[in-house]
Amino acid sequence: MTRILALAVASEISPLAQTGGLADVVGALPSALKAEAIDTRTLVPGYPSVLAALPGGETLHHFSDLFGGPARLVGAKLGELDLLALDAPHLYARPGGPYAGPDGQDYPDNAFRFAALAMAASLIGQGLLPAFRPDIVHAHDWQAALAPAYLHYSGKPRPATIVTIHNLAFQGKFPKSLLGALALPPQSFAMDGVEYYGGVGFLKAGLQLADRITTVSPSYAAEIMTQDFGMGLEGLLRARAGVVSGILNGVDDAIWNPAKDARIAARYDHWNLSMRAKNKAVLQQRLGLRADRCAFLVGVVSRLSWQKGLDLLLEALPELTARGAQLALLGAGDTELEGAFAAAARGHAGKVGVHIGYDEDLAHLVQAGADAFLVPSRFEPC
Repeated sequence: MTRILALAVASEISPLAQTGGLADVVGALPSALKAEAIDTRTLVPGYPSVLAALPGGETLHHFSDLFGGPARLVGAKLGELDLLALDAPHLYARPGGPYAGPDGQDYPDNAFRFAALAMAASLIGQGLLPAFRPDIVHAHDWQAALAPAYLHYSGKPRPATIVTIHNLAFQGKFPKSLLGALALPPQSFAMDGVEYYGGVGFLKAGLQLADRITTVSPSYAAEIMTQDFGMGLEGLLRARAGVVSGILNGVDDAIWNPAKDARIAARYDHWNLSMRAKNKAVLQQRLGLRADRCAFLVGVVSRLSWQKGLDLLLEALPELTARGAQLALLGAGDTELEGAFAAAARGHAGKVGVHIGYDEDLAHLVQAGADAFLVPSRFEPC
């Protein structure tokens, strides 16, 4: 069987850098594709957390200037993941998360931070690394979506391209004045190019110029072609409906199986549910909740945002706690919501436990120890 080489491009990947479900999919997909005769290398930004996990990485290429400074491509293996990290200190060596600083505000140079990722992907697609010439470049979300545009406007032979939409609400729109600085040719600023409501649209460019478009469920593929859920891109998506596919995200049961999960306090299965109580007890202790095996403990692992409906949860907290429920919340996102949940934990001591940020071990413990999950999303791609 002929094997296909794919380059996946994404702004986050589990377990190295994560704000939400995108990282889980990007981390799990290579293993699933391997069974379909597709070998994947994944290109991610060289955030400090990524480079720290790849101490034995090999420098495969040097860029003398990549959007304002030198950079290098680092190749490494991490478990089953075959990784390429874009080590560009002027773009990624900073505190904070992948997209925003410690103050919660987006980095002002995000256009260049993720254009660099897409540019590196396009050059790899054109043969930058002689030992790895991908047949497919697979861009995830807006942060990677300029890759098909750079390949398209290069005028050179190129691999096939796919863009996967994980959440259409995040699109990467920047001023027209950045067109030249982003190394996009003047002719690209057109309706059938990167132009989007008078600016440069990263996701729009990818959806216009990729060979195929996928998203994370069949229902979302249909929804994003409507005015209610299309976020301004429904016309383009309807016009390209013939190349749009919805592929349902699944749970990686090799990682999230409580019978085998080494990250939880006690393993259990459906024949031995009594052991789940230990996870609940450890979770209560970890988040400062009152030790009470009978308390109804609800769990939330989520990005803290309006879309995820976490403001609705804040409104409901007084009644939930008055009825004896406890809340275990793990997440990060909007600064106001982070502050509000931290205040709620102080105001409902013993009943509300909050961890702002992301912690993989704690995420597994919440899954294993909570009695129920709250998912109050206003809309959900999958």
